[in-house]
Amino acid sequence: MRKVAVLGSGAWGTTLGQVMVDSGQQVLIWGRNKKVVREINRRHSNRRFLKGIDLPRELKATTDIKAVLEFADVILVAIPAQTLRENLVEWKGFFPTDLPVISTLKGIEVDTQFRMTEVIQEVLGIEKSKLGLITGPNLANEIIMRQPAGAVAASENQEIIDLITDMFSTNYFRIYPSKDLVGCEFAGAAKSVIAIAVGMAVGMGYGENTQGLMITRGLSEVARLGEAYGATPLTFLGLAGIGDLVASAQSPLSRNRSFGEVLGKSGSIVKARQQIVKTVEGVYSAGAMLELAHRVGVEVPIIEAVSDVVAETLKPKDALDRLMKVSIKAEI
Repeated sequence: MRKVAVLGSGAWGTTLGQVMVDSGQQVLIWGRNKKVVREINRRHSNRRFLKGIDLPRELKATTDIKAVLEFADVILVAIPAQTLRENLVEWKGFFPTDLPVISTLKGIEVDTQFRMTEVIQEVLGIEKSKLGLITGPNLANEIIMRQPAGAVAASENQEIIDLITDMFSTNYFRIYPSKDLVGCEFAGAAKSVIAIAVGMAVGMGYGENTQGLMITRGLSEVARLGEAYGATPLTFLGLAGIGDLVASAQSPLSRNRSFGEVLGKSGSIVKARQQIVKTVEGVYSAGAMLELAHRVGVEVPIIEAVSDVVAETLKPKDALDRLMKVSIKAEI
């Protein structure tokens, strides 16, 4: 049994906490919201993020960040991607640097264009060999009900991969290993952007053909981009790539897909923000990924279109028109 600190009491942090309890780990969740923490401890629920779900009694929570870090053998990071740096800076003075740190975050930092494990490395000075990632087609509202699902354990260190596999393996949650940390992080960030594009197409009334076009060409874009930064192209054909993209782009539970749908239907970024109040990571990652693409000369027309739409320099309909006029090149 390992003692795992989960930093983040939202839907995903709470869900992964339940998975780890089911796998036999001792889990303590940290959250800022006193009401959420109290409810997890007393009512064994988290109605703000996971309505109608009864949580394991063994799952505990606290608002004391120092206490949760002192408790831990392993640290799991499950806070919004764009808040990672500011939180780590706040915690740096007492954050242990000798423990494994597992990221669950899917995004690219806006200001630096860093992947999330790069942010952790830079702020805390933690060795790359201590870092890992769990990623894949993982919608919290399904996994919390213990529906069968799979994920990828990614790290450049096999010991960390084995650790993640042991921490999360249950009879409903299956883990697959990967040493392509770069590819898995790129895939997780890009799927949010492509899911917005698919949502916009749906919102404008387009059907399965258009969605299929966005998904496959979007996957091609991120595979080329990832490869330019050292990723293995085959990674994007697995759970971390096409698996995550299909789940996010086609599910009504996906925030990014839902945001895109409102945006495509209304043509208004303001209305989309009003209706989808939770974090929509693709809004932030689009511009950051476009900047990464420009640095290495990789063309990413779908990512660029989403970036322009969320920046309010392009209308959704004009974005699709522009995509259909992109010069034809070999598909693969």
